[in-house]
Amino acid sequence: MEKIEKEKINRILVIKLRGIGDVVLSTIVLNNLKLDFPNSLIDYLVELPSSFGVKGLQNVNDVLIFHRNDFWQKVKLIFQIKKNKYDLVIDLFSNPSTAIITYFSGAKYRAGFPYRGRKYAYNLFGPIERGKFHSADLNLQLLKNLGIASSCKELQYYIDKSSKQFAEKYVRDNFLQNDFIVGICPTGGWPSKKCDPEKFIEFAKAIKNKFGAKLLILWGKSDELDAKIIFEGLKEISSIAPSTSIQEMAALISQCNLLIANDSGPMHISTAIGTPVLSLHGPTSPYMQGPFGSKHEWLRLDSLNCIECNLLDCPKNHECFKFLSSELVLEKVQNLIEKNNLKILS
Repeated sequence: MEKIEKEKINRILVIKLRGIGDVVLSTIVLNNLKLDFPNSLIDYLVELPSSFGVKGLQNVNDVLIFHRNDFWQKVKLIFQIKKNKYDLVIDLFSNPSTAIITYFSGAKYRAGFPYRGRKYAYNLFGPIERGKFHSADLNLQLLKNLGIASSCKELQYYIDKSSKQFAEKYVRDNFLQNDFIVGICPTGGWPSKKCDPEKFIEFAKAIKNKFGAKLLILWGKSDELDAKIIFEGLKEISSIAPSTSIQEMAALISQCNLLIANDSGPMHISTAIGTPVLSLHGPTSPYMQGPFGSKHEWLRLDSLNCIECNLLDCPKNHECFKFLSSELVLEKVQNLIEKNNLKILS
């Protein structure tokens, strides 16, 4: 495999498409790239929903947008990338579209994963194993294979000033200064990944009773119904956020003492901005997609024979969430409080 002449790298493109959480996990490469290429410009290629958390990051020069369903925009993008004259392209997604983009980039060094039908696009390779590493660690492993620094393990997510101000005002208006705020976030990319609203109500009441927590329900457009059901079940002991942008939701998460969430973009955002999170898992693997870092916790029922099914819709009765007990959740929340030295003052 070709060895990178690091002193000749002036411009780098990192490619990561699809979900917000996937892009958050990919930001683990940024500080490492800056260690080995301190004077290089680093650009990012993502889809629009993910772009807001990457724009503004200290080590990101520019953000390019991939339009999945627009052929001519893809052609235009390829010409733009070629014009930018990247020395190194790192394709952390490595699907057929990003392989083509990498191949036609004109970069001397083109790195990606050696998946079937895509190896032609790269002359530098990450590991072929898909189920061996956590998604964040898989990105680091690719850097390690390339002889690039891989010691930094920080995830990053940018929150703009106006979103921070919005969140600070919301918390001032709805909570007391010493309130122990626990965020409840029912967001999930697929139906089977979403814990049932009734279980969130049960968990929230238990957390309120044991820790005296004040509950903040966070939601995105696809989760409005679930959020309203949860609020109806908690009314006088909770607050439900208004409709927010993803940036505003991230800012609200930053104001929480901890977050309870499904395997989702907001869960990964929480890890990146430093809010301890308890992630609830059913069809997905916490070892591969769980919250990254030792300050967080995850919970799933390993005893179920259908656990980690990876199905978009549950063909059973959603036992992976409905059989979760409040006692298990409280145990995990206690762990979060203790290992993060969280203070409960009110």
